[in-house]
Amino acid sequence: MLKIAFDLIYVHSVPLNHRFPMSKYELIPEQLLYEGLITQENLFSPEPVNEEIILWTHDAEYWRQLRDLTLPEREQRRTGFVLSERLIERERRIGQGTVDGCHYAFEYGVAFNVAGGTHHAGTNWGEGFCLLNDQAMAANYLLHNNLASSILIIDLDVHQGNGTAQIFENEPRVFTFSMHGSNNFPFRKEKSDLDIPLQDDVGDEEYLKLLYDTLPRLIEQQKPGFVFYLSGVDVLASDKLGKLSLTREGCKLRDKFVFEQCIKNKIPIQVSMGGGYSPQIKDIVEAHCNTFRIANELYF
Repeated sequence: MLKIAFDLIYVHSVPLNHRFPMSKYELIPEQLLYEGLITQENLFSPEPVNEEIILWTHDAEYWRQLRDLTLPEREQRRTGFVLSERLIERERRIGQGTVDGCHYAFEYGVAFNVAGGTHHAGTNWGEGFCLLNDQAMAANYLLHNNLASSILIIDLDVHQGNGTAQIFENEPRVFTFSMHGSNNFPFRKEKSDLDIPLQDDVGDEEYLKLLYDTLPRLIEQQKPGFVFYLSGVDVLASDKLGKLSLTREGCKLRDKFVFEQCIKNKIPIQVSMGGGYSPQIKDIVEAHCNTFRIANELYF
């Protein structure tokens, strides 16, 4: 069964920046329900992640400042948010949604978080609309509970997963792979285990060739017992911030290849949706929905 973490708390409770289309998180499940691809049984509402799991990834002082809403104003500006209790609850629910998704992925092969992909949050900082790193917390959850001994994080958002790279820079059990726009945020990059920086205007052919050449080799080398996939759609040519030139079909082929490699190698995969900033919300929603559609086709 396709399982999707979803909770409306983060749609209506957060101060919005006009560049951050929060409504997509409501529209994606609505579209999938409308198509009959899923029912309410496929959706689950996570509880807030507990502090123990947070502290396996984030520094205690940074978490205290988030929890108590005392993060310095300069650091709040870096995140793009104004802190509030409901915002912190949103972040905690996103984190638990990814943790829960791991268990569903072990059961069904694949699971989704309709939000998540908060890969700019590092050990002791937040930025770029990311406060707590959901996939990093879930990866540490798997390690601490001996549910996986080798993890591959595939970050195909247009922005480098700088926070994820920093968190796992000294953790050999987690391999971080980021393929991203070279001339894009964050402008100070961290060092992933494998970074593939792309020049502006890279399109389907070049992008897919790089992915097709790289991912099977990584899986063969690392032999991961679990995969986290950040499937941002800000790689689209229509994205006003992305600077790449993928078509919607190219983005769909990207997702299909990632899923096929996990199926071929019998690796469970948790997917967080990541970024998407095309001017037309329908372009964002359709591209994200394609990720769900292709997973449903391949797994179920």
